Amino acid sequence: MGLVAQSLPGIHITSPATYLSGMSKPAPTRYRTLNWSSYNASLRERGSLSVWFDPDMDWHAAPSGERGRQQTFSDAAIQACLTIKVLFGLPLRQTTGFVASLLRLAGLDWPVPDFSTLCRRQKTLAVQLPYRGSGGPLYLLIDN
Repeated sequence: MGLVAQSLPGIHITSPATYLSGMSKPAPTRYRTLNWSSYNASLRERGSLSVWFDPDMDWHAAPSGERGRQQTFSDAAIQACLTIKVLFGLPLRQTTGFVASLLRLAGLDWPVPDFSTLCRRQKTLAVQLPYRGSGGPLYLLIDN
């Protein structure tokens, strides 16, 4: 014999699934685009990216005067690569390829740090990224 719910006067017993299915959310507000040319222009501007490299930047490390192998790349060069890594969410190998193509587009004949160099140096170098709101284009200036 199954479980039988006895109904009391004025009380209606229903399952939770039936109760929740009867509730509905209000319909979300629908926005209509009226000015398609400005909307398309704003979508194109979202993808705008400007990366500026200072040709006078110290890309190579200065001699430290300590024993052992000297560092090839300056802290500024490593921080520039790691900043690009963090901004675009790239793995280290893809970061080196991306930085190499940026340097080639900028017309700079600088060597690119190896991914293992970036991995080793990122442990001791703190990359400072200020908060940036989503409004407006992204400008990345790389200098000393």
